[in-house]
Amino acid sequence: MKNTSKTIIFFGTDSESLIALQALYDAGYNIAAVVTKPDSKQGRGQKITASCVKNFAIEHNIPVWQPQNVSDIIKNILGLGQPVTGVLVSYGKIIPQSTIDLFKPGIVNVHPSLLPIYRGPSPIESAISNGDSVTGVSIMKLSAGIDNGPVYKQVIHELNGQESRPELYETLFKAGTDTLLSLLPSILNDSIQATPQNETKATYCNLFTKDDSWIKPNEISSKRAEQLVRAHLGFPKTKIEVLGHIITITKAHVSIENKSPLDILCNDNNYLSIDEIVAPSGRTMSAKDFLNGYN
Repeated sequence: MKNTSKTIIFFGTDSESLIALQALYDAGYNIAAVVTKPDSKQGRGQKITASCVKNFAIEHNIPVWQPQNVSDIIKNILGLGQPVTGVLVSYGKIIPQSTIDLFKPGIVNVHPSLLPIYRGPSPIESAISNGDSVTGVSIMKLSAGIDNGPVYKQVIHELNGQESRPELYETLFKAGTDTLLSLLPSILNDSIQATPQNETKATYCNLFTKDDSWIKPNEISSKRAEQLVRAHLGFPKTKIEVLGHIITITKAHVSIENKSPLDILCNDNNYLSIDEIVAPSGRTMSAKDFLNGYN
């Protein structure tokens, strides 16, 4: 039995999208289609790979739309012949207003920051790398601007200064999914209204590229360097050249002493002490094992 007679179109691509899609499906929502980015080349072999969201939809007989341009799905939406609501979680493409306007009451977005703070594509990484003490999730009504739509509800999450990017992604999107499910019935029957954001407090974050992986210890403090290691874990990663080798740092801590060739002097005269790395061979190992094998 369906949870609601309203038809939902789900927008998502990344692994965190799947958390929400699975929950909506399990809750019995009528998901008419899944919109996800086109298949892309992944990994060292550059094999054409479908998103996990697409794979889930195929396994559960949900139609999949993969437009190069989002406006290309307008005919598909109109072809459903009934009002639809959108849910968007980490889709990866901007939705034009002409498409948003087809949804009633709109497209609901799970954004992992306390908007209007950290509008943009890297709010989780920004919260970690800036050493924030709190972050959170906003359930918002999508608009054509950059995360500037009105907000239905926010959930605050306190940070302990040890979180890594993958860990915080999972935590926030699980919290966001739980909040989405609790709010969605009220959103669908228009018994809850979203509140406009305070534009005077808006801040923005940038999209990372592979160039952002290179750490420059002479330009940053040891604390900032350690925060970047946690914030960039997975992507874009944190790379440095030591002992004639390019390595990826996966764990590190701040030290006031120089005890190892893997203690990297920063501009505050303290050290980023590397604990774990991905070696040039591609193998993850402790700093001790790296020094034994590569020094």
